Amino acid sequence: MSLALPEARPLKEGENSVRVHLINPSEVSFGTAVITPRWLYVLAAATPETYGDASLVDETLDAVDPASIQAGDIVGIGIHTANALRGYEIGKLARERGAYVVFGGIHATLYPNEAHELGGAHAVVKGDGDVVWAKVLSDCCGGAPQKVYEGGRIEASEFLPARWDLVPRKSYMWASVQTVRGCPKHCSFCSVWRTDGQRPRQRGSDVVIEEIVQLRRLGFRFIALADDNFYPVTLTDLRLAEEQHNTARLNELKSIRAERFELMARLAQLPPDTIFFTQITMEAAEDIDFLDAMQAAHIKGALVGVESVTPEGLKDVYKEFNSAGLDLVERLKTFRKHGVYVLGSFIFGLPSDRPETFDATVLAASQAEVAFAQFVTLTPYPGTVDFMKWEKMMEASPVHIAGVPITRRWLIPRNLRPKLYWSHPTMSAEEIRRHTQSVWDTFYSLKSIWVRSRFIKSMRARLAFLLISKIYRQMYADTGIATDSARVSRSARWARWLAKPCQRLFAAPPMPNLKVPEASGSTIMA
Repeated sequence: MSLALPEARPLKEGENSVRVHLINPSEVSFGTAVITPRWLYVLAAATPETYGDASLVDETLDAVDPASIQAGDIVGIGIHTANALRGYEIGKLARERGAYVVFGGIHATLYPNEAHELGGAHAVVKGDGDVVWAKVLSDCCGGAPQKVYEGGRIEASEFLPARWDLVPRKSYMWASVQTVRGCPKHCSFCSVWRTDGQRPRQRGSDVVIEEIVQLRRLGFRFIALADDNFYPVTLTDLRLAEEQHNTARLNELKSIRAERFELMARLAQLPPDTIFFTQITMEAAEDIDFLDAMQAAHIKGALVGVESVTPEGLKDVYKEFNSAGLDLVERLKTFRKHGVYVLGSFIFGLPSDRPETFDATVLAASQAEVAFAQFVTLTPYPGTVDFMKWEKMMEASPVHIAGVPITRRWLIPRNLRPKLYWSHPTMSAEEIRRHTQSVWDTFYSLKSIWVRSRFIKSMRARLAFLLISKIYRQMYADTGIATDSARVSRSARWARWLAKPCQRLFAAPPMPNLKVPEASGSTIMA
């Protein structure tokens, strides 16, 4: 059912009062955030100068002020599944104030009609917004926005560098730069390969390095390489192309790999206190040359999708290329031996999981000496193979909560959402949730964190590690899987209190004279 909301006032000819707002929705604000929401600053760059600088609101810092939105303004809202409901609230509010409302992001790409019906959208951008955003703004100013804009999957040469001159420097611990979109894998729980494609679209090293240097000049020395998969070509990929005598494919893969090494060689020329973090698959543990290049490039940390410590669990999620058991521990240790510290990602609630799986997971994470870990319950996300299977399964016996179909779980009020959506053959949802909470508590106890911090040399850095571990645990565990509302509120307060001192520990003095490193390896300081 569509909402009966007032239309935005078309701008008069020659009128210049329109203002562009870009909003990153969040139901919880912490005052300080871990990583910059990159899309805000990319779309700020895509906003033509005639509109002035876009007004950027990241609600993980502070909630949007409705009074800042005026009739005739244009409000861009980027949503993923977790913040879609809050995004729709903002969209309706903005439309009621007479603004044009435009939705984008992965969730709007998958459910454009939902953004129109529930979020008060005048328009929805599907896919990449870098190129199409200027047309959206022009159409809104002309009073005739299209219902849907197809942003598509643009080539890497069209990716826009972010407007980092607009970032509130003291609000974020880490900055973010993207070097590649798309992932060649096809994990059942992930939508990236369906939305961003399986062909890696890789930016040239020149534009990436220029963006990173800009951030270092501002005082960011911790930077996330926010890629779908920083390791898009594996040794197995190369071997298979060679065995199949597919010369064209082999040359393509070698070219992508060579560009990765070129980028890392230039990252290696940056000041030695620069620290990068990225996302990578377990297969990189087989590629010692790649790991050594990562270490030289100051890529100190990587999120590795471990998912399960058992072969049966890996089969459940179509990730049989991963290792399990003792082999898993040794592979994860390989990262550490080559100076890359792992944030391991584990999934609980898989059909093959048993009560003993939880203890085995904590043990494996400890034995493998992963620096950080996240433990999530199996949740079907739109656009994934798992979601399609779950949606089909629920057709036989539909379930509604607060009048909302459970297959549209993101529309259920947050306090009423289940913590597990799949029925399990041997454990109840509450049993799985309770075990998962216990794993978080064990892994992020003060004693465990301090033991894991032994690899860090300075006391200041160890304290930073302890603080970021605690804030990570508060933001992603209690606020995500706890059922006690008091515990959730307490965790949010703790996260807010810890965030400011943590941000100061991560900050570095600005380096305004830092120069862009040349591919030849020349000096980079003025």
